[in-house]
Amino acid sequence: MTVHPADHRPVRIGVQLAPQHASYATIRDAVRRAEDAGVDAIFNWDHFFPLTEPFDAEHYEAWTMLASIAELTEKVELGPLVNCNSYRNADLQADMARTVDHISAGADGVGRLIFGTGSGWAEQDYREYGYEFGTVGSRLNDLAADLPCVRARWAKLNPAPTRHIPILIGGQGEQKTLRMVAQHADIWHTFTPLDKLPHKIDVLHEWCRTEGRNPADIELSTGFTIRGFGPMLEDGGVSKLHDHGFRFFIPALDGPDFDFAQLTPLLRWRDEVNAG
Repeated sequence: MTVHPADHRPVRIGVQLAPQHASYATIRDAVRRAEDAGVDAIFNWDHFFPLTEPFDAEHYEAWTMLASIAELTEKVELGPLVNCNSYRNADLQADMARTVDHISAGADGVGRLIFGTGSGWAEQDYREYGYEFGTVGSRLNDLAADLPCVRARWAKLNPAPTRHIPILIGGQGEQKTLRMVAQHADIWHTFTPLDKLPHKIDVLHEWCRTEGRNPADIELSTGFTIRGFGPMLEDGGVSKLHDHGFRFFIPALDGPDFDFAQLTPLLRWRDEVNAG
């Protein structure tokens, strides 16, 4: 079994709060509840319409919501899971991320944003908002071209980001996505099934060798979606994922209830593993 080097990392538990099917007052309450529960990070997503029925229900835009989350919280990291690279040019993405980084900074002056990003996939978003949908390949090529621009813009902005903003890249494509992970990511987020993970980790490590990157510098992240997929839902999910070197676990919760019951055992498990 391929194991990703991660003994130096603690387990972290995040939560993705779906920005749909609820009033913003309810989402605001869920954000506060999540931080009070002890999660390490809170994420939303970058879409323009609900991803599950009813598809005409309430829904909110990602980055303005992230600015609100930054003000509502004090300790948790936060970010999009994931930003759609197609919806904003690279320099604007960088400036928005830097701004939320500063909004989230506390008394220590250090921001809490995680720049989660990906190439985009929801065709309705593109069609309804007037973006060119292109192909899977063209969207991945755009992401590969834009990530260096994001990093370059961070280096030019005044004020600069408060810290090295962690880049999370979501996806599992072996030729393009995992190469971008090796080039740019601090965190790789994937929904790869358990039985296919050893191969994907092998591919990531090979790209790290090609790009001159130490795989131990990349944190492995996964979870499950409100649409019902993700390796955490498989039998023995978190323990097996931990054995593979995963340390960041991000389940998704949907409104209007945002049922936190499933977070309690995960947070207890995190504390037990980290204490041991």
